[in-house]
Amino acid sequence: MRHQCYCLRTGVLLLLATMLAVVVEAAPATNTSTSGQSLDWTNWRGPNYNGVSPETNLLEDLDPAGGEGSNLVWKNENVGGRSTPVVMDNRVYTLCRWQPATPREGERVVCVDATTGELLWENHFNVYLSDVPDTRVGWSAVVADPETSSVYALGVCGIFQCIDAKSGQTRWSIPLHEQFGLLSTYGGRTNFPIICDDLVIISAVCINWGEKAKPAHAFIGFDKRTGEVAWFSSTSVAPEDTTYSNPSLAVLNGQKSLVFGSGDGGIWSFQPRTGLPIWKYDLSRRGINTPPLVVGDMVYAGHSQENMTGTAMGAVVALDTSKLGKVKPAPDFTKAPALPAEAEKWKIDELADGVSQPMAVGDQIWVLDEAAKLWVLDGESGEPIGKKVALGRKMNGSMLYADGKLYAFETNGRWAIYRAGAKGVETVSKGRFPSDEELLGSPIVSHGRLYLQTTNALYCFADPSKQPGVNSVADTVDESPVSEDPAPAHVQVVPGEVLLRPGQTQQFSVRLFNSRGQRLADPQQVTFSVDG
Repeated sequence: MRHQCYCLRTGVLLLLATMLAVVVEAAPATNTSTSGQSLDWTNWRGPNYNGVSPETNLLEDLDPAGGEGSNLVWKNENVGGRSTPVVMDNRVYTLCRWQPATPREGERVVCVDATTGELLWENHFNVYLSDVPDTRVGWSAVVADPETSSVYALGVCGIFQCIDAKSGQTRWSIPLHEQFGLLSTYGGRTNFPIICDDLVIISAVCINWGEKAKPAHAFIGFDKRTGEVAWFSSTSVAPEDTTYSNPSLAVLNGQKSLVFGSGDGGIWSFQPRTGLPIWKYDLSRRGINTPPLVVGDMVYAGHSQENMTGTAMGAVVALDTSKLGKVKPAPDFTKAPALPAEAEKWKIDELADGVSQPMAVGDQIWVLDEAAKLWVLDGESGEPIGKKVALGRKMNGSMLYADGKLYAFETNGRWAIYRAGAKGVETVSKGRFPSDEELLGSPIVSHGRLYLQTTNALYCFADPSKQPGVNSVADTVDESPVSEDPAPAHVQVVPGEVLLRPGQTQQFSVRLFNSRGQRLADPQQVTFSVDG
């Protein structure tokens, strides 16, 4: 599949244009309620970005070997990899290698039937201008969008594309490494796209050019239908690492927030519709790979590298973001306010959670450290509850919590199903996949079935003796009403970056936002002027 190269120039209003046409858009309706939500699993960390499913009557054992009486529904050995699948409309989507160990090897997005495992389509593309080894191709995970019936995928070298979920045809494609200087490395760490309203947001360490020619962990908000750039933002310059901390969307202190771990070692909150920074917390001297967990106004985060002070490696921290209060966003990362010292509710040094997202189980926080040891912590104090439980020796993925059980899969193929007990963890069952299979992704559940991608195959498990159910789901916290803050505070011109050659025209749309990053009614008349 070919990808056309584009040349861009920084800025919105360019002298290369021969004519500027302006279009004023209507604000899209937004709804943060999860009531009546689908049982589809469209983000690899689930509908609330926390690895929690409301489904019940799920399996309590796994039988990867299959056979008569097994709970293995199907196994597709053509789509093994290191990613985590998603499910939408009875279809499973994931990333993996294309024609591995051949001169034509590349990367592909695949779609299989969720009921049978049959391959429905694949969209393959090249891997180029990258030092990434073949075994780390397919690092990211796709995100599915029911509104547009689209799948969004970031390839390991920087190709970002929107794919028709039904046909597998590419709707738009952008080589981020060519346009923004996305940096891919031998480590292969690749970030995950996330959808907010009419935007799809992706991040990476970008070298960039022009006035943005400073290496930084950059976030880019694209119009999810057209691929046009809506906003571009970043954290501190010259980060130590490329990272893959999955962002979470949540309402903190009444404000819609994008919360993530950054390549500069901080935990950050951005406005997802504008890209403006809200706050930051310096956690490590190296990049953060662990996805933060948001529960109410609390953010739980971890890492396994150097701390900001001292010689201890790794930490898990509980941050009470309400201590910051309601603040206006900063114009850029240099002016982003730090969370106050009292926001650090508790912190446990030398608990090295470098990859696996913490889990909230009732009033407990469950943490799998890099050595695959499970810790149960009191959510209020951070004090350990009971003894840590050894799952294995190494963790790469995150856990799944559903039906009152926690499903955990260790890198070397060991798995366990746990249940919370009064004194810590109770083991429901445990086992191991074949010795030649690694588990680098995370488990998901959808419509009573558990899906897992190993390096050898994509698995689907279900208990045929149980009728899947679903618990009632509490509504998520709503944003503060726009009526409380009706004044325009931020102007956004889309596309935010474009190149026009002589004779070409470009339509620009104008969007207004209040100080909380909420879309306002558009102005009745917009006038552009060009100086120079």
